[in-house]
Amino acid sequence: MLSLGKKDQGEIVIAIRAAVVCFLLSTAVWAQSKLSPHWEELTAADFAAAIHQSQGVCLLPFGILEKHGPQLPLGTDLINVRYAAEKAAEQEYAVIYPAYYFGQIAEARHEPGTVAYSLHMQLELLQETTEEMARNGCKKILIVNGHGGNDNLLPYFAQAQLQTPHDYVVYVYRWHAKTAGRPAMHSQVDMHAGESETSHTMVSRPDLVHLDRVPQESGADQARLHLPEDVYTGIWWYARFPNHYAGDASASNLELGEFDMKAWIADLAAATRAVKEDQTSLQLQTQFYEDAKKPLETKQ
Repeated sequence: MLSLGKKDQGEIVIAIRAAVVCFLLSTAVWAQSKLSPHWEELTAADFAAAIHQSQGVCLLPFGILEKHGPQLPLGTDLINVRYAAEKAAEQEYAVIYPAYYFGQIAEARHEPGTVAYSLHMQLELLQETTEEMARNGCKKILIVNGHGGNDNLLPYFAQAQLQTPHDYVVYVYRWHAKTAGRPAMHSQVDMHAGESETSHTMVSRPDLVHLDRVPQESGADQARLHLPEDVYTGIWWYARFPNHYAGDASASNLELGEFDMKAWIADLAAATRAVKEDQTSLQLQTQFYEDAKKPLETKQ
């Protein structure tokens, strides 16, 4: 039987302790890397760990419930934007807020399944949502817009954050298909439920795409309104596309869908990374709040 001296025994104990510490650390790192990005799937303890891992960056994928031609589901915008957010979070971890579809869609109120909230409800709900997110540690909130009808609403909401002091920053992100090498489009009009959007959904939820129904309706521009380009009226969309379908989905294809989705995901991951690294916005925002209290003392 081997006899060990006190020095040898001490060294063994130290080695064992070091091994245990390394094991616990590696286990913690492994567990952290396996954290779900989905807010609703995390336990309370895991949520705290997720906020730490994401460096306080949370994504708010913003969709809508509206008709998407005869072939796509009502939640197409939400389905596609959440798909992009989930895949982007695999590349650059962030916490993803649950399904959010409380945006601007008044122009589709005549179509079945549309849920159109009042303007004050949209703004108040979004404000309270971002405040609750921030209270839970989301100090950098990246609203990922997946619906064209929100293109004016969301920048306005972000601008309105300068009205009242906040200890968090709201960012707005909207991807546009402009990546070099993109497969050629076959349709001239591609604004809503057309070639590209249908191709995207063929990737995110192919089981919900009904290409056989495409011929049932026309996505052609009805051109029923004649005004100068620099004159705007809210009825413009209904005047041009009363079927809430703008394009030709018959040209949809998986090649385009996969290319766009890959580009969208990579771009969103890069945007998330940039938000993590941004240390300037909150500093300037805080300084702005202070300057706004005493505008006559602001240095010119």
